[in-house]
Order: sequence, then structure tokens, then C-alpha cells
Amino acid sequence: MFGIDLHAAALVAVIAGVTILLRFAPFVIFGGGRPTPRYVVYLAQVLPCAIMAMLVVYCLRGADPLGPTHALPELLAGAAVVGLQLWRKNTLLSIAAGTALYMVLVQVVFVI
Repeated sequence: MFGIDLHAAALVAVIAGVTILLRFAPFVIFGGGRPTPRYVVYLAQVLPCAIMAMLVVYCLRGADPLGPTHALPELLAGAAVVGLQLWRKNTLLSIAAGTALYMVLVQVVFVI
């Protein structure tokens, strides 16, 4: 009645193994007291800004400045995220508040 689904069990085992491998790989590759390679240090410096720029493009890709709301909800929420980040320097707070503001704007203020 409660037979084991071997396909599902194998899938879970493979996912768990890959997750563990990915978690331990940096310690195996860069461990042992060796200095971190320069390219890894460089990537650690430039990737956060590049990822944020990609997120901005992704979030604003559907904004229509010629539409009925003139992209105001997107721009106001984006400005709130930037302002909160500059003020509080808390990424989670900035993103959560910006998302909440955007939801209020599109569902309450700019209802079409």
C-alpha cells in the first residue's frame, strides 16, 4: 500500500548529493590555507553590482511609459528601494518595502 517510489527516491538522492557537493566544493577547492585566486576576488567585487543591474533591467522590462499608468508604480517602487537602501543599508528591508509599495500602487492606487 505504501510502496517506495524508486524513481522519486533516486531523484531525491541525486538532488541531495549535488547540493552537498556544491556546498563543500569551495572548501575543497580553496581550502587548506591557500590564498584565494585573484579572479575569484575580482568576481566577488564585481558580481553583486552586475546582478543588481540585471535585476533592475528584469524588473523594469515590462514598464510602459506610454501606458495608462506611465510606469509610475515601477518607478516609484524602484525609487523607494534605492532610497531605503541608501538610508538603511538593509537589502532585505529595501526589497520587501519596494515590493509591498509596488503591490499597493498597482492594486489600490493605479487601478485601471
